[in-house]
Amino acid sequence: MKVLIVRFSSIGDIVLTTPVIRALKIQKDAEVHYLTKKGYASIINDNPYIDKTYYLEDSINEVIKKLREENYDYIIDLHNNLRTRIIKLRLRIPSFTFKKINWKKWLMVNLKINKLPSVHIVERYMDTVKALGVKTDQQGLDYFIPEKDDVPLDWLPNEFRNGFVVYAIGGQHETKKLSVQRMIELCDKINKPIILIGGKEDAENGQKLEAFFERNADSDFIEEGLAELGKKTRIFNGCGKFNISQSASLIKKSNYVFTHDTGMMHIAAAFKKYIFSIWGNTIPGFGMYPYKTRFMIFENNNIGCRPCSKIGFDKCPKKHFKCMNDIVFDFYLP
Repeated sequence: MKVLIVRFSSIGDIVLTTPVIRALKIQKDAEVHYLTKKGYASIINDNPYIDKTYYLEDSINEVIKKLREENYDYIIDLHNNLRTRIIKLRLRIPSFTFKKINWKKWLMVNLKINKLPSVHIVERYMDTVKALGVKTDQQGLDYFIPEKDDVPLDWLPNEFRNGFVVYAIGGQHETKKLSVQRMIELCDKINKPIILIGGKEDAENGQKLEAFFERNADSDFIEEGLAELGKKTRIFNGCGKFNISQSASLIKKSNYVFTHDTGMMHIAAAFKKYIFSIWGNTIPGFGMYPYKTRFMIFENNNIGCRPCSKIGFDKCPKKHFKCMNDIVFDFYLP
């Protein structure tokens, strides 16, 4: 059996398709090809269950021409958008398509009527290939780090080499991220060496956190007092300094992971990390919470306006941002 799996974006969504890839390869001995955008190549390039990769760049016609030469038995469409429908129509190959729940999300967002299925999105992805006799293997998600992207501990400051926490401070939209002030509060509560990860767009916030907790020669005189208070927070701002797989390497080496609703949350789940997952305007009920790993959810369920979007906004539509500002950080790290 020769199959093409299609998922164009994004980091988290592609990681969430890895159980389908693995199950097809192992259970059906399939030749598995994968089509995504070029920008996400690093997420699938080193996956041993994928035999060949294709990338959508400028022209959909060019990629269709290449795919037509492969003579696939099936297309597994795990994206289900206009471009995947064009590909299926032009290749004229039997296909299985992921069933979206957009109208159920619309009801929840706009009318607060909950018709959402009580299943993780991975199980819904697996339902897409059920007709092929493929079953969930309960092994969780996959992420494979190339050797060149393994981050040695000696790259890090000394105080981070005996254990650290990763905090993924990014988010696709502002309403999926804590404010800097609340990030500071959370980092103080974590009270351990923390490596911040995120994109270049998160570097400025990372610098603010790093500066707040910075200790240098001018602050030596307060070290004794901080030690008496048990203050152990140290910040290393890695935002914009590491690529996706290098960030994954740091997650793999960490003791705990704190994260907003981002792709890094799903990479952390692939490594079976204990995840502290922070939710703002979106909700775990959409089916994208950490999969097959231990986790704790931080969210504010005491407001009627949440969820206000299935994705997010640049700022709170109600202007109070209570979904993030009123979260209680109640946890203990041994």
